[in-house]
Amino acid sequence: MSTAATIDNNGGVAAVGGPLLGNAEFEFLRTFVYEQCGISLGEHKRQLVQGRLLRRLRALKLRDFQAYCELLRRDPQQELGELASAISTNVTAFFRESHHFELLIDELLPRWIAEKKNGGRLRIWSAGCATGEEPYTLAMVLAEALEKHGAQQLDAKILATDLSPQALETARKGVYALDRLEGISVERRRRWFLRGEGDYADYVCVNPRLRELVSILPLNLLHDWPMQGPFDAIFCRNVVIYFDKPTKQRLFQRYAGLLPEGGYLFLGHSESMYGLNDNFDLIGRTVYRKRSA
Repeated sequence: MSTAATIDNNGGVAAVGGPLLGNAEFEFLRTFVYEQCGISLGEHKRQLVQGRLLRRLRALKLRDFQAYCELLRRDPQQELGELASAISTNVTAFFRESHHFELLIDELLPRWIAEKKNGGRLRIWSAGCATGEEPYTLAMVLAEALEKHGAQQLDAKILATDLSPQALETARKGVYALDRLEGISVERRRRWFLRGEGDYADYVCVNPRLRELVSILPLNLLHDWPMQGPFDAIFCRNVVIYFDKPTKQRLFQRYAGLLPEGGYLFLGHSESMYGLNDNFDLIGRTVYRKRSA
């Protein structure tokens, strides 16, 4: 069994004396990850994959990558979430890309609430919610808008989904280190977060009102979707950067099927729908609106 020191994505030493990721195992993992998650892994990702997955080998008490690949062959779904979590990067923050939330606050939520106040439902999907900062930010602006417009009884919900079991566990707990709130105003911190005490003095927990608005579920975007829609808006930010062109095209077409005419799709700052789907018009920075038929 060959061993080596590997360098992770941040330039640090990921492991010393661990098993090497051989060509056959890397090719299997590339194919598996693409077929199951839609994520394309180029040759330049080999060291990153090796470094990240060595932690899984240790956790599972596996001798080498061949054993890990055998585990995936026996039961693909058992380890899929952990594998996807290991090779992707969940970078998120409260009020990240704030212009999206400004559009919601200033224009979209007031309009939707006025249209639905006397009957109807308001639905937003956070697809790829990671550790929960995005859906809880959506819950903050939604709760504030409902209160401002006297519509607290409106049937309004946020669906938050992700493939990573680790990320979903954090999202469900709704507990964050205090320094994660840097993008949130003092007023919102006081209103929407509960400060910990004693050993938890450097942590906060999201207000129960936000939890009421958010449903958190596991979902693989490449597999079947149990929800029927329609959604008023879908947030899929910094997710499709991992996908190749055909996978993006399929995903955008599926999103279009869950959005009504005039529904909104929000992408990440480095993402675009250009040349991939003709159901949407670009109306702002990474904000798309579904066209009328």
